[in-house]
Formats: sequence, C-alpha cells, structure tokens
Amino acid sequence: MKDLAICIGLGVALYLCPHPAGVTPKAWKLLAIFTTTIAGIITTPLPLGAVAMLGLGGAMLTKTLTFAEAFSAFATEIPWLIAIAYWLAGGFIKSGLGNRIAYSMVAAFGKTTLGLTYSLVMGEAVLSPAIPSVAARAGGIFFPLAKALCLACGSDPDKGTAKKMGAYVMKTCFQTTTVSSAMFITAMAANPLAVNLAAAEGINISWGLWAMAGLVPGLICLTTVPLILYALYPPETKDTPDAPAAAKKELEKLGPMSRDEKITALAFAITVGLWIGGASLGVNSVAAATVGLTILLVTGVISWKECLNNNAAWDTLTWFAALIAMAAYLNKFGFIPWFSSSVVNIVGGLGLTWQPAFGIILVLYFYSHYFFASGAAHIGAMYTAFLAVAQACGTPGMLAALALGQVSNLMGCLTTYGIGSAPPYFGAGYVPQGDWLKLGFIMSVYYLAVWVGCGLTVWRAIGIW
Repeated sequence: MKDLAICIGLGVALYLCPHPAGVTPKAWKLLAIFTTTIAGIITTPLPLGAVAMLGLGGAMLTKTLTFAEAFSAFATEIPWLIAIAYWLAGGFIKSGLGNRIAYSMVAAFGKTTLGLTYSLVMGEAVLSPAIPSVAARAGGIFFPLAKALCLACGSDPDKGTAKKMGAYVMKTCFQTTTVSSAMFITAMAANPLAVNLAAAEGINISWGLWAMAGLVPGLICLTTVPLILYALYPPETKDTPDAPAAAKKELEKLGPMSRDEKITALAFAITVGLWIGGASLGVNSVAAATVGLTILLVTGVISWKECLNNNAAWDTLTWFAALIAMAAYLNKFGFIPWFSSSVVNIVGGLGLTWQPAFGIILVLYFYSHYFFASGAAHIGAMYTAFLAVAQACGTPGMLAALALGQVSNLMGCLTTYGIGSAPPYFGAGYVPQGDWLKLGFIMSVYYLAVWVGCGLTVWRAIGIW
C-alpha cells in the first residue's frame, strides 16, 4: 500500500502543478494518470495488469478518457499478437518440440551458456529481414525456443533458478531484437513509416541504403552485446562441458518425433511462412498467428482451457494494451506534439553547429521513448518534427533521416513496454523489473555510442553524408 500511495501521490502532485502554456488541461490530466501508471509498472505494488486497470479506471472516473478510448488498444494488433505468441509457446513446450530443438542446440553449441546465447541471437538476426514484425519474430519464434532451452537446462523462475542461465539469456535475446530491427527496413513494422515520412521531406531511402547503413554498427552490437551482458549480468552456469553429451542422450530417449511434435512443427512452419510472405497475400501478423493457434487447438495439442490459464498472456495483454491506449491519447490530446515542438524550439534557438545540435536532437528523441508504448506511435508523433529541426540546424538530410529511423528501433531497449519484443521476454519472469530498466539504460548509452561513433564514421566513408 505504501508503494501504491507513492505512485498515486506522484500523479496527484503532477496534476496539481500548473500545466504549461500550450498543453490542455485534459492532456495534463492524462499525463498525470499515465505517469502514475508507469510508476506502478516500475514499482509493482500490484501485478502489472492490475496496475494498468487502475490507470484505465482512473482515466475513466476523471472523464479523461471514455470507455471506448480507454480500451481502444485492446482492438489493436500488437497486444493480441503477443498474447497468441504465449499460447503458441505453450504448444511448443507441451508437445515436446521445444525440448527436442533445445537439446539439439545444446548438443551443437552447449559447451557454454554464451555459445547457446549466440546461436539464438544470430538466428533471430538472420530471420529479421524476412519477418517484418519484431513481436512475431521474437514472441512467436525465438521466445518459446529460448524458454524451452532454459527449462531444458534447469533454469526456471518458478523454482528459484532464474539466474542459472535464463535471466541472462532472456535479457540478451531481447536486447539484440532491437538491434536486428534497426538493421533492415523490413525487420520492424514501423520502419516503412519512417521511410515514408522521410520521402515526404524529399529524402528517399532504399532498402539497400538502410541495410548498408545499419550493417556495421548492427554487427558490432550483435557481436558485443552478449559479451557486455555476460559481464554485467552473468549467468550462474557458464561452462557446461558435459552438456552436449547429456543432450544427445536425452535426444535418444525422446526417440522419433511424436504426433504432437509434427503437428506443432507444421503449425509453426505455416505461421512463419505467413509472417514472411503474408503481406503479399493481405494476411497480417495476427491472422498468421491465429492460423497456427487454430491448428494446435483443433488437433488437441493444446486446449483453450490451457490458454485461459496462461496468466502471463492475459496479464501482458492487459498492461501493454492499457499503456498503448494512454500513450496514443497523449498524442491525440496534444501533449506529444507540444513536447516535440518545445524541443525543436529550444534546440533550434541554441545557435550550435549542426554536429552538437544533432547530438542533442538524437538524445532527446531517443529518451523521450519512455513516454511511448509503440515505436510506430513515436515515429508518427515526433519523427517529422525532429527531422525538420535537424535539417534546419544544418544536419545532412539523409544522415538525419537514417539515424532517426534506426534509433527508433534501438530506443525500445529502455523499458518493458517500449517495443513488441519486450513483453514476452519480460513476462517470462526471469528478469526483475529493476534489473530490466537498469540494464536497458546502460545498453541504450552503448547503442548511441556505437551508432554515433562508429556508425557515422562508416556512413561518412560510404558517402551517406
């Protein structure tokens, strides 16, 4: 109750402060409620879903949001995609296919936890250009695989063994999804939005140019992030020289693939195929995931009761949708445009040369993501304004457009709600909220250093600016 009172007190204090000129009372009230909810998400005086429902309830009781507005995000794609990914993961593990693949990976790479982690990281990066939804790619494919791998190696948060290897694996796999998403236009659903907004300003970014710009800093981060987190957040089990032999014995015990494993493999193959090529058929990511889930339900691999009992799925659906809704209406009520224009005016009036001015713009754009539960919402609200002021300060247009577009993915590393890959990895329960946020901030500094330092140097060498 003390933590809950502090969160509410923070919101009340913010609401009682005079709202700045240009911010409507309704927008300021919603900011106070949103801040209270975020504080509750961080301090967890109640389960996350309960905190989110309190936030929505407060928004409706104060008539800041109508019922339709408060629950609008429950009809959007990403929260449901993440929930369905949890249910697919249940079938992946229950059928035994997860154990089979996990043991195969241990047999091939299992002498060290680091080797296992690199195999997951690089596998996700290889698929990233072909699957344009980071939530689908991370939540639907690599999260269930990572979880099955951790459970197979005896790391289970329900048994108090989260730090044996699972905490490190989950955090590392999540962090690198933001990097792979930044490397290709087709690796994240919101990237084409940035490209279109840049084109509206006369800056045309091709798929190849974006990939060329992201390749070197991306590969540096994919290679080094597992090592950095290995030092900052080490697994208790590092060397497992006997694991490959033990895994081979377990594979022998499993014998040939069972009926449920074959069905699960088919369901995943169809789902992944639709995620890769569904856009040309008009099939969105949720529809593709529903096809796989339907196969598992109809064939009895999993039951609907098991889906209903998956508390993590429903909890994540609730709190993530609530944050998306509140963040969206902060934009609609004018707070985000006001914040964006204020930053533009301040930076533009400093009279700096373009290099330090653009550095400030990039940092402000990056860390303002604490206000957002969607990369697309952030890009839609702030990308054009920040691109315009960067150019007004003298920043080369292509440089500004590419840098802002690629960090629009990297900034998802900050929180448990900032990008679609965060909720499933965090919801697995391996990494405490405090560790998640602390490590996210540390990695954010590293990403900016790599992209601004090495990235801009390479971009200069290849003629982008």
